[in-house]
Amino acid sequence: MGLTGADAPAGAGPGSRGEHAGTVAAPLPAHRDDWEQQVLDDPQLLGDIAFAVGGPFHLMYPSRVAANIRGFQQVFTAAGVSGAIFYGKKANKAACVARACATAGAGVDVSSTGELVAALSQGIRGADLLVTGPEKSDDLHWLAARHGCLVAVDSLAELNRLATLDIPVRVLLRVLPAASASRFGMSAEELDQTVTAAADQPSISLVGFSFHLSGYDPVPRAELAVQLLDRVRAARAQGHPATTISIGGGFGVDYVPAGHWAAFRDEVNRRWFHSGKAFESYYPYSFPEAGPAMLAAILERDDLAGRLRKTETTLAVEPGRALLDRAGSTVFRVQGHKIRHEHGQPYRVLTVDGSSLSLSEQWFDSEYLPDPVLWPAGAGTPTPTVVGAATCLESDMLSWRRVPLPRAAVTGDLLIYPNTAGYQMDSNESPFHELPIPPKVVLSQAPGGRYRWALDQS
Repeated sequence: MGLTGADAPAGAGPGSRGEHAGTVAAPLPAHRDDWEQQVLDDPQLLGDIAFAVGGPFHLMYPSRVAANIRGFQQVFTAAGVSGAIFYGKKANKAACVARACATAGAGVDVSSTGELVAALSQGIRGADLLVTGPEKSDDLHWLAARHGCLVAVDSLAELNRLATLDIPVRVLLRVLPAASASRFGMSAEELDQTVTAAADQPSISLVGFSFHLSGYDPVPRAELAVQLLDRVRAARAQGHPATTISIGGGFGVDYVPAGHWAAFRDEVNRRWFHSGKAFESYYPYSFPEAGPAMLAAILERDDLAGRLRKTETTLAVEPGRALLDRAGSTVFRVQGHKIRHEHGQPYRVLTVDGSSLSLSEQWFDSEYLPDPVLWPAGAGTPTPTVVGAATCLESDMLSWRRVPLPRAAVTGDLLIYPNTAGYQMDSNESPFHELPIPPKVVLSQAPGGRYRWALDQS
C-alpha cells in the first residue's frame, strides 16, 4: 500500500508541501563502508544469519576497528608525538574488539575486574591496560597491581589504599577541571597533597595526570593539556617520573553527511515523529573533525604537539565510540505492520523482534537518528515509517521519527541500523520479557572476497 505524500522532498520548504507541510522527515543516510555495502548486496548472507540466530543480532567487523586505531596512530606519528591509545571498553564489550586492539597495538581502558579479565583473555597485556573509575574496589586494585596495569587514581584516599598493597604500581592522578561540578577527579589543592604523598610511598610510581571533559570541543582539551604540562614539570622536580598526560575520550564520530544533518536541524518538528514526540537534544551526528582529525586539531592548538615533544611527554587518549566508527550494525526482523494517521497523513508502524534497549540513545532520552536500511532492497513507493519494539511498553520505540524508507516494509524483511557498534549495542541491553539479548556476529573476509561469520566469544 503506497502512502500519499511520502515522496515529498525532505529539503522542500513549507510552501511546497501544501497544508501538510513538515510531516515528512528529512532523510539521514549513514556513511557506508565497502564491507557494509558488500553485506547489503549479498543476496543470502544476512538472511542466513537471521535464520541461524532466530532473532535480532549485532554485526561486528573488527578489521574496521584496527583501521580506526591506525588512524589515531598516524596522527601521533605525523606530529612527532609519543602517543598511547586506550580503547574505552565500556563502549562495546565484544571480545573481537579487544582482540583487534591487541593486534593493532592499542591498550584498553577498563573499570571493573570483569573488564580487566576480559581484556587479558583477548591478548591485552597488563602493561597496556588503563584502570579508571572512582574509588575502585580492593579486588580491582589488587588485580591491576599484580598485572602491572596503569591506574588512574581519583583521590588521596585511593592512593593510600593502593599503597597498602605493597605492590609496585604506576598511577595517573585524575584532575578535576576548573569550574567543573563533576564528582570525579581532584582539585588543585587535592592534587598538590596527593603528589606530595606519592613521594612518600615507595611502591607508587606517579607517571602523570589524566582528565575527562564532556562535549566534543578540541579547544578545552588542548588548553587543559597545556596547563598540565606545568604539573608534569613540577612533579618531576619532586622526583616523580611524570611522563604522561591522558586527555580521555570524547572524540566525535561522523555518522551522516553534513548537508543531511543541516536539513534535519533546520526543519525538525514534532510532526516528523510518532505521537508528536520531542527530544531536547541529539548527538551531533555530523562531525567536521571526527576521530583522528579531532586529535590532530587538539595537537595543533597552542602548539601542544611542540610542547609535548619539548618536554618528552606522552599524550594518552581513551576513545571508545571513535574506535568503533563503522565497525558494526544491528539487524532486526520485521514481525508486523499497521497504518496510523497524524495531521491527515498516513505512515507505517513496524514492530520488530527486538527492543530499543539495543539502541541506547534512549539511555539519554534521545533518538538514534541514522536511517535504518531495509533488506532486501526493492522497488516501491517511498514510505514514512516508525519502528516499535516487541514489548508491551508504549515508550519502547526504536525510531520515533518517520524514517523515509524506500518502500513499504513487510513481515520477514530485515531492518539494519548502521554504525551501532559505539555505545548502541549492549550498553543498555537487558532480557526484558525474557527476550534474549542479541548475539554479536563477527564478520571476516574469506578467500575470494566473500564474508563469513561466527559468534563473538564474549
